[in-house]
Parts: sequence; C-alpha cells; structure tokens
Amino acid sequence: MKPDDPVRRRRPRAVVAAVLCSLLFLAGCGGAPNADGPTAYADGEGPTVIGTDGSAESRVVAALYEELLADAGVRVRRAGTRYASPADTARAVVAGRLGLAPAYESTMLRALPGGQTVAGNMAATLSTALPPGVVALPPAEAENGVVLAVTRATAHRYGLRTLADLGRADVRGGRRTLGGPAAHDPDAPSAAALEKAYGVRLTEAGTSATADVLVLRGTDPAIPGDGLVVLTDPESTVPPEHVFPLIGAPYAGLSARKALARLNSRLTTVRLAALAASVESGASPSQTARKWLRSNGLAD
Repeated sequence: MKPDDPVRRRRPRAVVAAVLCSLLFLAGCGGAPNADGPTAYADGEGPTVIGTDGSAESRVVAALYEELLADAGVRVRRAGTRYASPADTARAVVAGRLGLAPAYESTMLRALPGGQTVAGNMAATLSTALPPGVVALPPAEAENGVVLAVTRATAHRYGLRTLADLGRADVRGGRRTLGGPAAHDPDAPSAAALEKAYGVRLTEAGTSATADVLVLRGTDPAIPGDGLVVLTDPESTVPPEHVFPLIGAPYAGLSARKALARLNSRLTTVRLAALAASVESGASPSQTARKWLRSNGLAD
C-alpha cells in the first residue's frame, strides 16, 4: 500500500475514536449526550462546559470557577441543564456531558461505588475511584459535610468545643436529643456511633430543630445566623465533604489548574455559607462570585 493511501491516513482517527469509546465505556457513560452536548472527550478544542445542580451553593461555586477560568483566558460556558443533585452532576462529568463541576468528596465516592477507601488519604481514594479521563483537583477548605452544633449558650455553659467535650459534659447533664435538618443525611452519625466514639448518650429526635445537638450541613446559614457553635470531630465519625473541581482531563491544563487552585485556601466553609446565603436570597451567582473574587484580590 502506498504511503499516501487514504485508508492508511484514516487509521489514526479510527484508533483515537476507539480509545475514546473505551474510556467512555469505562466511565459508565454508554448513553448519548444531553442538550449540553459532548465535551472535550469528543473535541479537545471546545470550551469548558461547567455544570451545577440546583442549589445556591453549587451555582455560586460554579460561578467562581467560571470567573477564575475566564480571567485566566480559558474558554468556558455554563451548561444549559441544572442537575438534580451533586451526584448527578458528578456523573455527568464522568460521562463527558460536562467538562467541569463542583463536587464533594463523600458524595463523589457514593456516585462511584467501585472506589476503594484509602484510610486518611482522600486524594488517593478519589484517584482510585475515578475512571480514566476524569481528574479530582485539590479541594478548597470549604466543606458542605454534616456537622454537629449546639447553641452558644450551651457551649458556654458546658465548655464545649469538641464532641469529646460533649461526651464528658453528658455525665453532668444526662441524656440529650440529637436531631436537625441533616439528621437523615447518609453521612450523619447515629446516636450509637457517637456513644461508641465519645461516650455521649443521645436520643435521636429526627429532623427536630429544637434538638439539643443539631445535625446540619456545614454551610447551613443557620450556623452564623443563629450563632451556633460547631463541635469538632477528633474521631472522624463524619466523613469529609470538601468541595473540589471535578474536571475532564482534556480541560485540566496548567492554566486551568492554577486558576482553580487560587480558591483552595481562600474559600472556607464560613465564606461559602455566606456566598450561598446571598444567592439563596436572590442575588445573581455570577455577580456574587465576581464581587467576592475582586474583594479578595483573586480577580481584576
């Protein structure tokens, strides 16, 4: 066959297509792309499509990503679809329907049940769980995970800073109730688990907002709004749930990595809660993100 034979020239494209199909199959994305269209798995030169779920938190974090990437000269666009949950958004990145989305550690692992847990090393755990072609970039300090909190008066009365303190105070205070908005969350610790870890005796009270120990998401606006004190968890009874950029490998170039990494130490749980609360009350995610980035010296 001659070197310039057109059949020979077509073979590299066929090989590339086969490899891409294999990667997508491994990622569990046999279905056709949705209205957002395929991402760089099909065309590495396209813009980064950023997706979110419907929560104020996801929308404002995605807006932060969008602003940072655009400021770094990376082509981006927002997906036209809002997904039902962070797990669905993560699956869309894995499937190649999105190029980038905010993700959460434990939620991500539940979305990919084949992943193995590496004790004390969440980065290694995510790397093991994710299929080829998808990257978990380093997380921000902000967590959306379950926390246990008490009122400021209760914390002051018993000297509470940690769940271990709560266990010691329980000897003096008797049995207390455990409940709150996130009481039925998959990551919420049970009363039995807390008793085993800290010796604290609690009666489960479901989603009751009047429980002595409240189970909340770390970015719940009630924490700063009501002056609640979050108790630290030295025995790690609650798994971590830091927010991080889940990104398709074709989009994870040096410029994108550097831009997104600027959030890591600056975006704390308290700051994220404030940003989400602003969007929840009607503010534009893009304007909220842009204003916050500028006020923190992260954008021009």
